[in-house]
Amino acid sequence: MNKLKDFPYSKILVLGLAKSGTAAARLLLENHKQVIVNDKNASETDEMVAQLRRMGANVFTGSHPLELLDGVDLIIKNPGIHYENPILARALEINIPIVTEVELVNYLTEAKIIGITGSNGKTTTTTLITKMLAQSDLPTKVAGNIGIVASETAQTMGTGENLVLELSSFQLEGTEKFRPHISVLLNIFSAHLDYHKTFENYIAAKSKIFCNQTTEDYVIYNADDPIVSEAVKQSKAKKVPFSTKQQLQSGAWTDENYIYFKGEKIAERKNIVLVGSHNLENILASISAAKLSGATNEAIGEVLATFAGVRHRLEYVAKIHDRFFYNDSKATNILATSKALSAFEQPTILLAGGLDRGNGFEELAPYLNHVKAMVLFGETANKIHEVAKHAGITEVSFANDVEDAVPKAYAMSAPGDVILLSPACASWDQYKTFEQRGDMFVQAVHTLE
Repeated sequence: MNKLKDFPYSKILVLGLAKSGTAAARLLLENHKQVIVNDKNASETDEMVAQLRRMGANVFTGSHPLELLDGVDLIIKNPGIHYENPILARALEINIPIVTEVELVNYLTEAKIIGITGSNGKTTTTTLITKMLAQSDLPTKVAGNIGIVASETAQTMGTGENLVLELSSFQLEGTEKFRPHISVLLNIFSAHLDYHKTFENYIAAKSKIFCNQTTEDYVIYNADDPIVSEAVKQSKAKKVPFSTKQQLQSGAWTDENYIYFKGEKIAERKNIVLVGSHNLENILASISAAKLSGATNEAIGEVLATFAGVRHRLEYVAKIHDRFFYNDSKATNILATSKALSAFEQPTILLAGGLDRGNGFEELAPYLNHVKAMVLFGETANKIHEVAKHAGITEVSFANDVEDAVPKAYAMSAPGDVILLSPACASWDQYKTFEQRGDMFVQAVHTLE
């Protein structure tokens, strides 16, 4: 197992257990650091609390006492904990550095890191890159926001391996020296403003993926996204653009028949099984990262011909009585739902709604031309209904939740229709995760069989 190297901190407060906090605390204890753990919602009877205490940590539950900051020289926080938390607010006042667990990765391994971020498409792109490298027999591991703790994986990495990391804005905001060899910035769309407060803060968080890169590194970016193109101007890394709209001899692009990278013909588009125009951007970004990492064209072609998507991201569920059901529960913002709608030309029944973050949904309107009906649920149901009315959609039904929405959508459908769960909202008003929401949708679909 790799040990922390040149890690300049000795007394660390880990704020929030969950997977990343628990892994960070274990790692620090195994590297003989003084560790304090604080989780307001944890119970004294939790096995993880007892286990960390046995390893030597001081664990405090039930509140956030400011005295825990005494002598602390670093805080590692759960990505979801806001900086307005009283302990973090006080730490900022007295200049104690605050990071997320991802910051530990570069202290653990010299493996080549490929970091992927963006408002949408992260998981698909991360999965594609991982599969392309593995198919090329290049030793590769995947971690990060995809559900696997990055620092835990980095402990097992050798120098000749690739570590592919999906990274959220929450994770990236809490980095100081994190440096991937290849960074990928897919797109930037107004999202998570309840956390970041301003769009400028959100852009700054995303931009941290390349801020420590040097001229020895690469930044792959969406040349069709003006916000992304402006952001990467500050990067020192070699710039590798991708585009679905223009030829780019320095990067990846496509015509009607082929995908190219730096002038080389890589794959035929007719062989790609992943649906959706937005996924073409993800594919171009993935090919760029894979080629820079040594993947073969044969391996890339094999992945594109067999990979149909990740769970909960435009996932094909079933064809029932000539209706086509798709699970896009991972669409937690308007851009994701817009791209999902753009993937279909058939009459579509949209299932949408969820946590109200204060935004409107007017930007969905241009993508509703082929939406014949909607089933709405959650806190935002009425807001989305207003957009439906303005778009001339008269068939709208309200549901208690996703399970209730499925039979209502089926009742409104006809043979040949697409029934699409693409909520445009986070799930936390009714479900713990978007995965749980998607699983409930899939279960409800199969009850129709």
